Amino acid sequence: MTKGIADFLREHASCSPVSFHMPGHKGRNLYVENGFGDFLEGIMDWDITEIPGADNLFQPEDRLAETMEKYKNLYGSKKSYLLINGSSAGILASILTCVSKGGKLIIARNSHKSAFNALQLGDITPVFAYPDIVEKYGIMGEVTVEEIKTCMDENPDAEAVILPSPNYYGICSDIERIAEEVHKRGKTLIVDQAHGAHLKFFGKVKSLITPVAAEDSGADIVINSTHKTLGSFTQTAVMNVCSERVNRAVLEDKLQILQSSSPSYLLMASLDINADLLMEKGDMLIRNWSDDLKWFYEEAAKVPCLDIMKGENLDVTKINIDMSAYGVNGNELEEFLMDRGIFIELVAGNMIMCMTGIGNKRQDYARLLDALKELADSRAAAGSQKKKQPEALSKRLSWHGAPVQKEYVALDEAAGRVCASSVIPYPPGIPIVCSGEIIDEDIVAYIKERRLNKEKVIGVTSDMKVAVGKI
Repeated sequence: MTKGIADFLREHASCSPVSFHMPGHKGRNLYVENGFGDFLEGIMDWDITEIPGADNLFQPEDRLAETMEKYKNLYGSKKSYLLINGSSAGILASILTCVSKGGKLIIARNSHKSAFNALQLGDITPVFAYPDIVEKYGIMGEVTVEEIKTCMDENPDAEAVILPSPNYYGICSDIERIAEEVHKRGKTLIVDQAHGAHLKFFGKVKSLITPVAAEDSGADIVINSTHKTLGSFTQTAVMNVCSERVNRAVLEDKLQILQSSSPSYLLMASLDINADLLMEKGDMLIRNWSDDLKWFYEEAAKVPCLDIMKGENLDVTKINIDMSAYGVNGNELEEFLMDRGIFIELVAGNMIMCMTGIGNKRQDYARLLDALKELADSRAAAGSQKKKQPEALSKRLSWHGAPVQKEYVALDEAAGRVCASSVIPYPPGIPIVCSGEIIDEDIVAYIKERRLNKEKVIGVTSDMKVAVGKI
């Protein structure tokens, strides 16, 4: 009999694992060491509903309003909203607020699946802005200003623009220049900064050079997954409204439609604790995080043939590592690290991505470095890298509108059909083919390879069928 979820969590924690995946708190020590250990002790007793004095998320007037005010001050926004359905709720609400039903949205093709879900909810027509491809690693890079300008000029009736920055690998787009072009045309800019909730605070410490936060770059709405890299619990996030271009009344209405009517006070309390941590000890915590990263990058540079991604527009809290020069691909490197109690966020071809967070300690980076050195010492560098598997999103698929009716067919029979339910590798949660696009042979082959590597692919059934438009 399979053990339950609690059994797995208990066993995993007992192994003292090193976390280079979300959430950013990395375990109980962040709270215990900074004066919030009583919250962890009281979790069951503190799980309540909207009793008198607890305030109400959808009409905040007291404690929750104070927490929102804390985030407003931390990020310098016009108003900040607490999200307990993750950044997904903020992305959905922002799109449905800024784009009329049946309207048109310029959307980066590497957006999170929640943005594509908003298209269906609002009967919105997408105009896809395609990111550059980082050829060396076969991954998606920035969405350029030129790409956004072209999309806007060819679609003057589009009402808003949404793109992720940083993307899953930490690559940021030039939000300041994009915002200028978007506003010049009277449109609204939404930035999915789910992976960059920390950027605002790194900008204050200035120990490491990181891209400027979208809140300081002209974006109108910015959605931050505070759980990914900062100290709140999984499923929590903050949405910052940064301009008067956003109709807040409509936005608040969409939020109460999309978020749970029974919001968890434990989740909201963790958001409040995260805000207090940033206000009271943020400079120290971020500086330690920054110093540890700097130490790791300097030490890792001494390991021969260890390839770590670099770039001016890169959020360096995401450590992207390639050891294919030693004949090791990403899946093999992940297995090697897991055998040593180190768990990463993502595998992409020959590369792995380690997501660091505010809760990581120097010993975490040291364990990762020791493991990489061990692997390097055990193998002679091959001298030439293996061929990279390019991302399927490097090609532009034909879009024909989301089908009203659907049927399931075998994957081998899907080529040439209209996708009726997005196919999404998770992580990173970006559709490789979304509802309305034509599935082709390359997509079929790509899906097969992901499943062969035992990777999770949402939208593909256990018997390898996908949803297509019914003929």
